[in-house]
Amino acid sequence: MHVKNIILLLLSVFAFQLSNAQVNILNAKVASDIGVKSEARIEADNDKPLPYGYVDDRDILWSVEVWEVIDLNERANFPLLFPTDTLEIDAYRRSLYDVLLKNIKNGKIQDIYVDSYFTQTKTAESIEASLSKVDTLDVGYEQLNAGEALSPEYVTHRNLESADIAQYHIRGIWYFDKRQGELKYRLLALAPVAPDVNFIDSDDSTMSALVPLFWVFYPQVRDILHEAKTFNRKNDARPVSFDHVLNARMFSSVIFKEANVYGDRKIKEFLPDNALFQLLEADKIKEKIRDREQDMWTN
Repeated sequence: MHVKNIILLLLSVFAFQLSNAQVNILNAKVASDIGVKSEARIEADNDKPLPYGYVDDRDILWSVEVWEVIDLNERANFPLLFPTDTLEIDAYRRSLYDVLLKNIKNGKIQDIYVDSYFTQTKTAESIEASLSKVDTLDVGYEQLNAGEALSPEYVTHRNLESADIAQYHIRGIWYFDKRQGELKYRLLALAPVAPDVNFIDSDDSTMSALVPLFWVFYPQVRDILHEAKTFNRKNDARPVSFDHVLNARMFSSVIFKEANVYGDRKIKEFLPDNALFQLLEADKIKEKIRDREQDMWTN
């Protein structure tokens, strides 16, 4: 059973990696031919992400939910951040934030949430409003105070862009499947994290705290993230999908919270003002999860 699943996974990964390379680049007669697929190629590329499969609650022998932060300043996480400038880049290459925002605006992602517990929804309009600000320069206020009409050049517009995204927060569950005899991970929620747009350019560091912009239920956006590709640093001819990057945990992250009796309090809430102890506690939780699988076989 395990061998069959591995083979299917490898075939699926190869298929979607091949699908969005720089299509037709070696057969193009003019530049506009690059990226144009034949009908046969379009039909062959019409695949879906590998289904998770049904997991009976009775087969979950043990589980724990954890929340992690993916720091986009780390080199291992660059595929989730770049490209931040899309003016001179292949059309298929977009940052994860651009992919999410584009599909929120076009209505393909409709269920958007305020938090990772999916208790309150947000509208696309409210999200767009929270991602931009309009401000007036001091010269503009002087015009208004003098009773003059405000000149457009004294009005500034600031939008949150891909380059402003500093982190991603994810919520997932580690569980031991007694039917398969394996410790597995399932990603449940994803959120881009950035400074509040109203204070993003403030000189006061206390005003530029990072906040999750919105949350999405990850299984619901898998099809979209399967179609969207990111750069493969090992092979330019084989881009990988965001769905594969996230499901295969091809990123570096740190646990900042686990489900607990204290209302799922964060690590920094009981270890404040001590970054070293917070990291040690995160590693302790990671080791506890890792050791749990070993304990299942030894006890």
